[in-house]
Amino acid sequence: MSLGPVFSVGVHILDILGRPVDRIPAGQTSVLLEEIRATAAGTAAGPSVDLARLGVRVFSCGAIGDDALGDLLLALLNKEGVDTRYVMRKRGQRTSATILPIRPNGERPALHAPGATQMLEPGDLTAEIFDLAATSSTQPVLHIGGPDALGPFAGEPLQALARAAKERGFLVTLDVLRVGDASTFDRLRPLLAVCDWFMPNEDQLRQFTGEADLSKAMAAARAAGAAGVAVTRGAAGCSLDYADRVIDVPAIEVPVLDTTGCGDAFDAGFITALLTGCDYEQAAWLAVTCGALVATGLGSDAGLTSLDTALDLLGITQPNIAAAIRARTGTNAATASA
Repeated sequence: MSLGPVFSVGVHILDILGRPVDRIPAGQTSVLLEEIRATAAGTAAGPSVDLARLGVRVFSCGAIGDDALGDLLLALLNKEGVDTRYVMRKRGQRTSATILPIRPNGERPALHAPGATQMLEPGDLTAEIFDLAATSSTQPVLHIGGPDALGPFAGEPLQALARAAKERGFLVTLDVLRVGDASTFDRLRPLLAVCDWFMPNEDQLRQFTGEADLSKAMAAARAAGAAGVAVTRGAAGCSLDYADRVIDVPAIEVPVLDTTGCGDAFDAGFITALLTGCDYEQAAWLAVTCGALVATGLGSDAGLTSLDTALDLLGITQPNIAAAIRARTGTNAATASA
């Protein structure tokens, strides 16, 4: 089965990560780390890499600078087979980048330098995507990653694109980058009105809605227009609200090294499962599995190497779901345990 295309529109960041960092050395002294990596990250580029590794045809869409960091970010995306024709280089601008010193317990304080992220323009992403999706054998997807950080493009240009995609039968998914407030939530409402799945983390959703109770917060998001809400909850797994049914799916237990990008991997796993014909509860199981795999290594693309790898782990706790996805996609069984 050929999956996609998915158009992942939004935030593109280059992450530089090092571990383990338990202190910042004084003065001009230094400490030795076990590992330093650079990864394509952000709520659009991160899911793009994960989707590509899961076997989905994916187009990454966002704004980066014309600097060396942008060169590296593009190289990382292209290496994974992501179609980068809609990653727009903005002349004279720098690429958004983050330094992440990962603590021994997996916590990840961030040092961020904003760049060209907010410089997407209406002409950067046109109706051409609908022609590219016309020959799809599965439902095409518009994944919106981080509209809260996209600046003016997140207004009418992105809203018009989302409405057009919805009218043409796309599945529309939405995730956010930051913890916002009620005013942020108000700005998201036009996108929520055409959104099939809203996928924030629980802290973000509570802050957006002002509801401390997670069930009430999910209900508020659905009342704002989202057809379904899938909330990531870290070590607690995820919760979903769809068609007035609320379910919880536990996390997959793994040794946690770094939690960077787990939400992006969740999004990619959820979308991939829906494209294979899974229902939303089955999709949540693959999503938490993908998030767990990323937590086992350093960076937003660690651990999640293929759909095979994810299904091997999922098969330990949910063999029927893993087998069903294998049957639909022609994926080999039990490669990791062989």
